[in-house]
Amino acid sequence: MAELTPSSTSAAKRDPFPVNWWTRALWAVALAYVVYAFGLLDLNWDRMVAGMGHGGDMLARMVPPNFSRWSLLLEGMLESLEIAVLASAVGILLSLPIGFLAARNMMPPWITWPARALIAICRSFHPVIVAIIFVKAVGFGALAGILALIVASIGFIAKLFAEAIEEISLKQVEAVRATGASFGNVIIFSVVPQVLARFVGFATYQIDSNLRNSTMVGIVGAGGIGGTLFSAFQRFDYDFVAAILISLIAVIMAGEYLSIWVKEVFK
Repeated sequence: MAELTPSSTSAAKRDPFPVNWWTRALWAVALAYVVYAFGLLDLNWDRMVAGMGHGGDMLARMVPPNFSRWSLLLEGMLESLEIAVLASAVGILLSLPIGFLAARNMMPPWITWPARALIAICRSFHPVIVAIIFVKAVGFGALAGILALIVASIGFIAKLFAEAIEEISLKQVEAVRATGASFGNVIIFSVVPQVLARFVGFATYQIDSNLRNSTMVGIVGAGGIGGTLFSAFQRFDYDFVAAILISLIAVIMAGEYLSIWVKEVFK
């Protein structure tokens, strides 16, 4: 029978699940902060119960939905759709060159850093905040909403497009360059085929996102159905609110089916 050496004995006694006191301390601090934040923000059970009661009353007043003002509803929905489509088209077209300039495997650092800084600026603010700025700049209406959603589209699409380009295989790029192709042909025949499917997915998602965001920017006066929705809430006209929400859900679902069809076409 083999004798146990001191080293083997210590190894056998070693705890297979050692305690990491630093990790436990960090979790304790995080838990203490959560409790502190609950108390600081006055989040308590009584307010939640009261809020559930008020929410139940509001839902009861939403039934049945009131579609009698269908002309006002249709006008707002069409304007929101126009805002979303125009903002998506312009935002996607601008995102193509910006995203390419931000790709670190295709451009030198003195080009990628300014492009990435622009993308970061576009992503720094919520579309509602940007819409407020444009409302102050160009006035109330659809133009402010379109400009706000263009900024949001650049912040999202350009970032994802740059990341997609950075993940491509450079072997195909080098093969096209070896044929003596120009820079533009290298992009068209080696980069675009590798990222086209992903870019279509990004673009369809952004259109869907802009359809939702066009409602939010309308609340601050940037056009669309959002203004009508906000006015209905202020008048406690909850049955008309329900009609607007149902219409929004229908439009978003139609956009989802359209995006699925577009992805199938470009597979």
